[in-house]
Amino acid sequence: MCGICGIIPYSPKPIYKHQIEKMLESIRHRGPDDFGFYIEDQALLAHARLSIIDLEASKQPMSDPTGRFTLVFNGEIYNYIEIREELISKGVKFFTTGDTEVLLNAFIEWDRDCLLKLNGMFAFAIWDSYEKRLFLARDRMGQKPLFYALVNNNFYFASELCAFKELDIEFHLDERSICEYLEYGFIKSPNTIFK
Repeated sequence: MCGICGIIPYSPKPIYKHQIEKMLESIRHRGPDDFGFYIEDQALLAHARLSIIDLEASKQPMSDPTGRFTLVFNGEIYNYIEIREELISKGVKFFTTGDTEVLLNAFIEWDRDCLLKLNGMFAFAIWDSYEKRLFLARDRMGQKPLFYALVNNNFYFASELCAFKELDIEFHLDERSICEYLEYGFIKSPNTIFK
């Protein structure tokens, strides 16, 4: 298990660096082995790592050699070796042996269609610094959590809801979600216990 979080601010302000640090600190228990930040005016990404595959080389956030794309990723891509081989046949060069770099290059090669190739459990975010575009995805069954909120035109995402408490955002319980939880034992996506 790892933890990811990020902020896409409406306008650059120094406060966001402090916010992303607090958000990551709240989910550090998800990844006690390492942590890292990617910070620019239009995007702030953070990652707490639990090392399982490629213990030394697959540090995150991970950027491609051009610096255009940056990934934060929680999960495991079960078929990453097959995807890696397909990408190598297309001329992609790899510098690590883990699934993180495979996922990053799969997105670069196929954009959102990379999801059609993935077999695994995952939640990830990729920032395109040229187009100023964030791509978020999670596995089909939602094994790896991914929460997001749009507050005051700022977009926030995280692996756990507790990361949002660090932002001084006021949350209100959603009574319909509570009823749904009591009836079914879970809350259907994309809803949460909060409005």
